Amino acid sequence: MSWFELAAALVSAAAVWLTARRSPWCWPVGLVSVIAYAWIFVDARLYSDTLLQIAFALLILYGWQRWRRNLDGSGHVRVADLDGRSAFTHLAVGAAAALALGYAMHRWTDASLPWLDAGLTAFSLVAQWWQARRHVAAWWLWIVVDVLYVGEYVYKALPVTAVLYAGFVVLAVIGLRAWRREPARPVTA
Repeated sequence: MSWFELAAALVSAAAVWLTARRSPWCWPVGLVSVIAYAWIFVDARLYSDTLLQIAFALLILYGWQRWRRNLDGSGHVRVADLDGRSAFTHLAVGAAAALALGYAMHRWTDASLPWLDAGLTAFSLVAQWWQARRHVAAWWLWIVVDVLYVGEYVYKALPVTAVLYAGFVVLAVIGLRAWRREPARPVTA
């Protein structure tokens, strides 16, 4: 365990907690956490996870501006509907990206766990996209992905990060419950 990993885990947990509370502050806190975790994952040779942190940084900027335009009177983001066709399309794109990235990481790098890491990376991007677009379904996908990440990080001897992701599962359940109580609205800009 490193102190840097512990600090990154605490900042990441704070970002997810703020997301569960529908607070737009989740985005700048999340940006700090993904920058820190990019360094951690490079060191662990989890290159797909490193790329994921870079993609998360871009999605964080996107989500932050979207959420700022969709706040309710109390300063919390409004939840938006996700139609079945869009959900299927996004999941299909995630599966295709997982296969392509897994192949690339397996073929051209010394990545540890290239296929698992790529799959989790691709579906994390789908979940982050849904989060930025304010969909309750993001929490369901985060629960599945985070459970799998716990196993990956235990295997890679990243105990602090494994505990963090176990905590993310709990926070995702809390977020799911909280967001489901809010009336969903059609997606807007």
